[in-house]
Amino acid sequence: MSLRPAPLPRADANNVNNVAGNTATATAPATTTTASASASAETESDQVFASAAELFKLMATPIRLKIISALCGHEKNVSQLLHEIDTTQPNMSQHLAALYRAGVVAKRRDATQIYYRIGSDRAASLCRAVCMQIALELDGDLPRDQRLTAPPLARR
Repeated sequence: MSLRPAPLPRADANNVNNVAGNTATATAPATTTTASASASAETESDQVFASAAELFKLMATPIRLKIISALCGHEKNVSQLLHEIDTTQPNMSQHLAALYRAGVVAKRRDATQIYYRIGSDRAASLCRAVCMQIALELDGDLPRDQRLTAPPLARR
């Protein structure tokens, strides 16, 4: 699955025909064009949200976020990643394989070593933005109205 979702469709009077893929002329009834544009826009936005959900699902594992973070500077082999991230080699390999299949990481072979690097700058940027936002929230540096997450519950 591609991590590059289609751009959100714009449904305004100037591009209704383009969104729907409809080449109707200006003399066509507005309700027909608007209805087909609305159906097409809904389908396109559904695809965008489905793609975003798949990306968030892929990144919903902390170890994958750690892998992406570790690879942001430069490429690394599995041994180097294991030195930075506390997990087993089989677990690391499974997560790298999932990230590779999704196109988030890329790899190259050098003799017996496989080196991994960021394959999708967009996914890495998203990961960085969300993690930085949450780090700021945990530091208490953001007002409540600018937070993504709820404050931690007080222990009783």
